[in-house]
Amino acid sequence: MSTVKDLDLLLEDYAKNHVPGCGCIVMKDGEVLYEGYKGLMDIEGGRPVDENTTFRLFSMTKVIICTAGMILFERGKFALNDPYYDYFPEYKDTKVAEYLGNGGWNIRPAKRPIRVKDVFNMACGLPYPSPNSDHPTDKGMNEIRKRLTEEKNGKYTLQDDVKAMGAVPIRFDPGEHWLYGFGHEMVAALIEKCSGMTVGEFLKKEIFDPLGMTHTAYRYRSEEERKAMTILYHINDDGSYEPMKGMMDDRHEPDAVYEAGGAGLFSNLKDYAVFTQMLANGGVFGGKRIIGKNTIDLLRANMLNETQLSEFRNTYLDGYGYGLGVRVMMDIGGVSNSTPGEFGWTGAAGTWTSIDPTNHFSVVYMHNTFPNNEEYHHMRVRAVAYGLLE
Repeated sequence: MSTVKDLDLLLEDYAKNHVPGCGCIVMKDGEVLYEGYKGLMDIEGGRPVDENTTFRLFSMTKVIICTAGMILFERGKFALNDPYYDYFPEYKDTKVAEYLGNGGWNIRPAKRPIRVKDVFNMACGLPYPSPNSDHPTDKGMNEIRKRLTEEKNGKYTLQDDVKAMGAVPIRFDPGEHWLYGFGHEMVAALIEKCSGMTVGEFLKKEIFDPLGMTHTAYRYRSEEERKAMTILYHINDDGSYEPMKGMMDDRHEPDAVYEAGGAGLFSNLKDYAVFTQMLANGGVFGGKRIIGKNTIDLLRANMLNETQLSEFRNTYLDGYGYGLGVRVMMDIGGVSNSTPGEFGWTGAAGTWTSIDPTNHFSVVYMHNTFPNNEEYHHMRVRAVAYGLLE
């Protein structure tokens, strides 16, 4: 088995040879097995990564958003098979862009409505659009974003965005394929519709405040919080680091209004570790219940058929399926020493989490670089962390 020293040495190697700085927390049954911070969060200023350093979560926001959505599910606010148009009538007459094979497109009615389940598990047919694509879905989404930016002077809201996207023809009939994209913005908008709060308010009330996650938010609330954010670095071909602006950094400003479902939160390792331990321990942490155990089991159940699994999997996701917004380990016969049912997700700049209810065990690792080199870093952290289990 591995030891905490092995994990310490691994992070030291990362900070010396691969990333400016990083951190990791491993917990089991509410207790910390390992906590380590290595390297620098600000090379130019010489500031080290420490317990107060915050990181852009990017898509690790999704695990929090889908948990919040399922809190409302278990309160009876929606059912997973409900048509999404029950909550957003803009999706009543969803169209599909069907390629004709001769360079043309047929825009036809969808065979069935987008359901709530489809937006959780990325089967709704709306991607993150490519800016240079000629596909009608991408073009439609890009044109809407451009129009909203002009009309709202850049200050359009999540509700503005999600409602407008109802007019866009989707890429396939709902539920037929898996396509990473806009679905979790739609989950966040559903949270707002069902709770009567902004998604940020709901997260604070139902998750962040009860768990004491005081360093997790969409927007800076103080100058100290701004200074705690790690510098985002681009790793050049020669291995040198160049500071860069994050693609969503403007949404962290106090006057920002867009609170996204698929990305946008920042957090530190301690906060996110507490969140993951709550999920690993049946929805309870520090004596406070956030969500039901059976609801967590539903969240982490594979929802993909064989066609969708082939669209989802790659070498990084070997052995995994996909639940209601999280990857879930199905087959450890591939490359993992984790546990069947282990679940989590990854952020675009290098954040990663693994949550294991079987062992009441969770791992949170963070760095902030582009490229993130996720397969190299995360698979090694996973191997060493799970080697700690007796």
